Amino acid sequence: MNKKIIVPLLALVIIITLSIIFWPRVLHSIVSLSANSSVRATAELNQICNGYEQDFDCYEKYYRSLAMKANGIKLAFNDLKRRYAINGYVQSQCHPLTHVIGQAAVERFPNVADAYTQGDSFCWSGYYHGVMEGIVGRVGREQALFGLDNICADIPGKATYSFDYYNCVHGLGHGLMAISNDELFESLHDCNVLTGSWERGSCYSGVFMENVIVDGKNHFTKYLKPKDPLYPCNAVDDPYKQACYLMQTSYMLKVSNRDFRKLFDWCEKADAGYVDTCYQSAGRDASGSTVSNLIKTKELCLLGHNTRQRSNCVIGAVKDFISYFHSDVQARELCAALPSNLQKVCLDTAVSYYKSF
Repeated sequence: MNKKIIVPLLALVIIITLSIIFWPRVLHSIVSLSANSSVRATAELNQICNGYEQDFDCYEKYYRSLAMKANGIKLAFNDLKRRYAINGYVQSQCHPLTHVIGQAAVERFPNVADAYTQGDSFCWSGYYHGVMEGIVGRVGREQALFGLDNICADIPGKATYSFDYYNCVHGLGHGLMAISNDELFESLHDCNVLTGSWERGSCYSGVFMENVIVDGKNHFTKYLKPKDPLYPCNAVDDPYKQACYLMQTSYMLKVSNRDFRKLFDWCEKADAGYVDTCYQSAGRDASGSTVSNLIKTKELCLLGHNTRQRSNCVIGAVKDFISYFHSDVQARELCAALPSNLQKVCLDTAVSYYKSF
């Protein structure tokens, strides 16, 4: 497969797992604050939130205030990681909260490359997306579009489509959504200012991700419909559908109360040519929603009504296993635990996908 295709798909699997937003994982390295700093942070949170600790706007103000302190980016991430380990609400909102820290960082480090050097990839690289939201918001839509091809030019790895470069261009999609007040179709159109097709596709993915993130906060997007969970994927033009369907199952699971059987039914109604993409996205969510637990992931994929659904779910799940563990060991264990008719597609996917790392 062409690397131009592999890298954005790899990045999407890593970032999009809504584990991003709705289905948190327990990460391997949680940074603990000292007892005194923990008490101070809790007191500051209580002062800002005044009893409304389940309110996103409250946490947004809190982490923005932390990030603006001396050594504030590190301080904010240390606090977030500590809370992530013990606070379900922080887990569910971790990715958008890292956006907040990235947005604040731009006020102190207005150059994209400088802001990136301060960053942390905790919770699926949301910091870097927030940086791009801040950059685009600072320069304004007209100036951003005029120089859109150049905003990420100083990020290392442009020629090789590095993960940092992907995060930057993907982050432009988030930024364009923010500056347009979450006007999805307008933001997709703005992504088309980018010269490269790889860059445009990466930007589209940021637009669609932001659309789902907005729904998870104390805000509203008119581009998600509980009664039509395939929307907006079934309404956008063909060049945008792949990026959309790779994101949409996380919203679909939310409105179905995590009913995977219903998710498979909905995916069956996806646009022609994107049904398998939807099933594979469901597999990614099967892995993400279970913290890549072998038994639970297997059980969810086997809820598929037929071999096509189950095999595509396995493809998405095994890719997510590899992305999460940065190893093919656990993925191969998943393959070995599957029914015999699913083992080959699982192993073939594991072998080919692991080569992209």
